[in-house]
Amino acid sequence: MADLLFEVRNSIASITLNRPEAYNAFSEEMIAEWIKALEKVRDDDDIRVVIVKGNGKAFCAGGDIKAMQAGEGFFKSEEDITTTGLARKNSLWKKIQRIPLLLEEIDKPVIAQMHGFAMGAGLDMALMCDIRIAAASTKISESYINVAIVPGDGGAYYLPKLCGIDKALDLFWNARVLTAEEASNLGIVTFVVDDDAIEEYTLNYAKELAARPQTALRFIKRAVYQSQKMDLRSSLDYISSQMAIVTELDDFKEGVNAVVQKRKPIYK
Repeated sequence: MADLLFEVRNSIASITLNRPEAYNAFSEEMIAEWIKALEKVRDDDDIRVVIVKGNGKAFCAGGDIKAMQAGEGFFKSEEDITTTGLARKNSLWKKIQRIPLLLEEIDKPVIAQMHGFAMGAGLDMALMCDIRIAAASTKISESYINVAIVPGDGGAYYLPKLCGIDKALDLFWNARVLTAEEASNLGIVTFVVDDDAIEEYTLNYAKELAARPQTALRFIKRAVYQSQKMDLRSSLDYISSQMAIVTELDDFKEGVNAVVQKRKPIYK
């Protein structure tokens, strides 16, 4: 069975981490397939929403500690069997760090469906998503310090944006384990739902987004992220360009007519 499963149904893509015996800890195959899946999502206009989830008892435990101990995976370089620091750096860049870079190119909604454990790089993969929906019993932790390593996949970039610098440092330095509710209170998790409702809730949320006007939906996502890097004038100029485009589309006409006629809009 593949370490990662990818399927598309009714315009909703599912990326399922599939090493349940290892709490979905990363493998080289998983990362390679994850990259391929994200490239497919980016390039296929028929895909409207993405859900990232894990099989078994966990969302993702992050790095495989047994592989680290054995000197495998990231700690073994194909280019340099002496595993120099530079080789390990290049391995990160070519493999796991491709995931956040690809996600930055995807304007479609990406939803993390979290349950069980989301630890270290596993948590960071959820932080890279736009929305995080967690089962109530989920436990999360930035656990890198426990094995004396740093968040090499982008956690140091994403976490402070959600909960602030001081709280992010505390979580990284002390590897605190948070409940889903505690994570929600810090702004790390978007929604907390009952364990037995997580699958249905996430799918229904994805279906709602898939039914929205897609150009406007994607433009909004890009505007929100781009505006974090702009001054006010640049952001307003950017959004006015988007407005000029969307008001020429059939979706705009359908939306306006539906409001006037007091009916539900039907978007293509």
